[in-house]
Amino acid sequence: MKPGEPQLRRNLHHATRGIRAKRNAVVAEVPDWEELRAAGEAIKRGAMRRLDVLLEELEAAVQAAGGHVHWARDATEANAVVGDLVTAHDAREVVKVKSLTTDEIDLNQALEQRGVTAIETDLAELIVQLSHDWSSHILVPAIHRNRSEIRDLFARELGLEGLGDDPEELTDAARRHLRQAFLRARVGISGANFGIAETGTVGVVESEGNGRMCTTLPPVLITVMGIEKVLPSWRDLEVFLQLLPRSSTGERMNPYTSLWTGVRTDDGPGEFHLVLLDNGRTRVLADAVGRDALHCIRCSACLNVCPVYERVGGHAYGSVYPGPIGAILTPQLHGIPGDADELPWASSLCGACADVCPVKIDIPRLLVHLRSRVGGSDPALRLMGFAMEGRRRFEAAQLGRVPGMRTGIGLGAWTKGRDLPPPPRETFRQWWRRTRG
Repeated sequence: MKPGEPQLRRNLHHATRGIRAKRNAVVAEVPDWEELRAAGEAIKRGAMRRLDVLLEELEAAVQAAGGHVHWARDATEANAVVGDLVTAHDAREVVKVKSLTTDEIDLNQALEQRGVTAIETDLAELIVQLSHDWSSHILVPAIHRNRSEIRDLFARELGLEGLGDDPEELTDAARRHLRQAFLRARVGISGANFGIAETGTVGVVESEGNGRMCTTLPPVLITVMGIEKVLPSWRDLEVFLQLLPRSSTGERMNPYTSLWTGVRTDDGPGEFHLVLLDNGRTRVLADAVGRDALHCIRCSACLNVCPVYERVGGHAYGSVYPGPIGAILTPQLHGIPGDADELPWASSLCGACADVCPVKIDIPRLLVHLRSRVGGSDPALRLMGFAMEGRRRFEAAQLGRVPGMRTGIGLGAWTKGRDLPPPPRETFRQWWRRTRG
């Protein structure tokens, strides 16, 4: 979010405040909410302990139900698998359900290089795609856009002149635009909220019905699922289908919960492919503390209460996973040290994120843990430590007189995204002696 774009901050403040209020109201209705949170935490923790076993169970169950399973170590392998499947069916376009996982691997761009157009069918994702923008929120990717901006976008990109800014009118315009794409699509692509090892069932929850269209109409369905999304048993959905909608959209249940198990001859796609994506997740799992980030069910509750996120917006995180969860997940997925090492500092450690997390991830604890991991190899922090070893060095640093403090030793990358304030002419002690002494 740029300082010169106050409208973005107003949009973000209005939207997150509304979602917070809805979430608080529906959570208060549940007398055993804390017990549900504890159950969700226990299920995810147990699943991560047995991840290798559960993934093999999931693979076997999907195959027994007539589906195909592909393993992808990274984005390159996943994109290659999906691209090969799409071109093997001679498809020049695909319809997509909103998916952070496919955004993570830049699937749309990879398909475009093969001459395949990926059509985003979620309203917010369509807005982001048409505006050549990128998501700023896990749940509501276009949260930084207001309805007048969307009206102008539809007029410019879809040729829909004369539209008003009424949400119902805008939604109807998007629906009419997408309808023919649904009917002609030969391949649908989705992510997954959950994969059930016991039955081979894969599920997506959403609010618009576009996901149901993508996962049932095309003859071929490809699902890209992060390996941490696996749950042991069907009964586990009883917990998460209560936790997720209340924490994300402030609803008692998701309007659309689509669950599919392999293929059937008389219903839905005749061919199903599940791509199991690692892309750094086993590296996260290796950290006994950091692995708790894999418990995330992508509800976005932590974003909606974070004072830092509300102030800077999702784009400032440089990741498809913004906000507090992005600050602990992205650096680990990318590897430490890496290009996201500064994200653990994008927090005031106020603890609001931990209070609302439906699976009780202690995000502040993970932030401090990752800061310690990053700090040992960060030249800027070593320079800061040198400056603070003694009073004279510290006072010199305050005035910008420590060599390299302003010219880039350890600060080169940091200053690409922000300006250092000009150094004061005198320290506080010097000012005090001059004015009070």
